[in-house]
Amino acid sequence: MDIRFEKRPVLKEKPDQKNLGFGKYMTDYMFVMDWTKEDGWKDARIVPEGPITMDPACVTLHYAQETFEGMKAYRTAEGKIQLFRPEMNAKRMINSNARLCMPEFPVDMFVEAVEALVKVEADWVPSEPNTSLYIRPFMFATEAALGVHMANAYKFMIICCPVGAYYAAGLNPVKILVEDELVRAVKGGTGFTKCGGNYAGSILGQV
Repeated sequence: MDIRFEKRPVLKEKPDQKNLGFGKYMTDYMFVMDWTKEDGWKDARIVPEGPITMDPACVTLHYAQETFEGMKAYRTAEGKIQLFRPEMNAKRMINSNARLCMPEFPVDMFVEAVEALVKVEADWVPSEPNTSLYIRPFMFATEAALGVHMANAYKFMIICCPVGAYYAAGLNPVKILVEDELVRAVKGGTGFTKCGGNYAGSILGQV
C-alpha cells in the first residue's frame, strides 16, 4: 500500500509520562484513507492530527454508521516497540462493519496502516510503567444525504494517544454496579460490534 506522508510544520510538546491519564493527548499525526462505491479504498495518507470537516447532512451524524477499535503499542525494557495481535482487531472491525453494512477494510491494509503510523509516532510510545500508546482505528460514513441507507462514501482513520491506566486505581480492584434494567445488547442487535451507539446507550447506566 502506497502511503503518502504530510509533514507537520511544528511538532507538539509531549506530556509528562507520569501524568498521562487516558485519551487526553493526541499525537502529531493521523492515518486517513477514503472509500467510495466507485473506486473502493484509495488515497492512504499520514497527515498532521487535527480537526476534520463534515457536512451537517453526513450520514454518520444522523444514523450512526460508525465503528471503531482500540489497541495498544508497548515499549519493552529494551526500548523496542511491540503491538499485540493487531490482526485480531482488524478481523473484529470487519465483523462490526458487516453488521452495519459498511465496507470491509482488509486485514493486511489495517495492520500495515497501524504499523506505519506507530513507526512515525515512535517517540510518542511512553516508557514509564503501566503506560502505552493507545491506538484508535475507526471508520464512518461521509456521504451527505438524509434517509437511512447504505452510504456510498466512507473514511477510515487512526489516531493515537499516550496513556496511563484506564482506571485511576490501575490494576487494583474497582467497584462496579450491575445494571438490571438498562441493556446494551439484545439478541439480533449490535451488541457484539464496536460501534458508537452501543456506548452512548450505556452512559445512562453509569450516571
